Amino acid sequence: MTASLPCITIKAKAKNHGLFLVCLGSGLLLIALFFTLFFWQQARLILIFIDLVALVTCLIGFVKLMEPKVSFVITPAALCYQHRHGKWRLLWQDILRIDAVKETCGINTQELPYLGIRLNNIDCLANSISPRMANRLIHEQRPLTLYCLLNNLMTLEQGTMNFMPYKLSDGTCIKGPIACFLHHSCALQKALGYHLFIPDTAMDRDIADFSRLLSQCRKATALYSSKIKPG
Repeated sequence: MTASLPCITIKAKAKNHGLFLVCLGSGLLLIALFFTLFFWQQARLILIFIDLVALVTCLIGFVKLMEPKVSFVITPAALCYQHRHGKWRLLWQDILRIDAVKETCGINTQELPYLGIRLNNIDCLANSISPRMANRLIHEQRPLTLYCLLNNLMTLEQGTMNFMPYKLSDGTCIKGPIACFLHHSCALQKALGYHLFIPDTAMDRDIADFSRLLSQCRKATALYSSKIKPG
C-alpha cells in the first residue's frame, strides 16, 4: 500500500479576525439602533456616523470570511494557490524561481508586498487557471502595473490590457480572459522578472520566510520522486 504524501496547508492572513469584525460591527449597530430610539434628535450625526462605521466593519468581516480556509496546499507533487475566485496548480518542475519581488530604482532597492514565481514556460498556466480567476488577478495586479509604468519598467502599450489571442508554444491559440492574463503575466515578467505575484496577505508569515519554505519544498521534491505522479 502506497503511503500518502505529506501535505502542508497555509491559512491566509487576509482571513484573520473575520468573525470578530462581524460580531463587533453587529454589536455597534445594535447599540446605535438602541440609542437612536431615545437620542435621535440630540445626536443624529453621531449616530449616523456610528451606523456607517458598524456597517463598514461588518462588510470587512464578511469579506474576510469569504476568503478560502486554506490559501495554499503544498505537496511534493505541486503547489496549489486557492483564491476566492478560483485556483491555480503548478507542478514543481514548472517553477524556475521563487523569491520576494524587489526592484532597484537608482541607488535604492524597493521590496514590493508580493512573492514572485517565475515559470520555465508560461504555457503551463493555460490549463491550470480558470477564466474567472484570470480576470480577477489582472484587476488585483493593477497596482503592480501602475508601479511599473511610473518607474518606466514597461511602456504604456505593455501596461494596457491585451485582448488578442495568446499562442502557446505548441501552436494552440488561447482566447478570452486567460489569454489576456497570459499577456499580462508576460509583460510583468519582462518588467519585474516573475510571471505570478502572490500578495503578502495570502500568507501566514512574512514574505522572506514563506519564500524560504517554498524553496525548501521545491528542493525536497527529489526525495519523493518515486511517489509523485504528475497531474
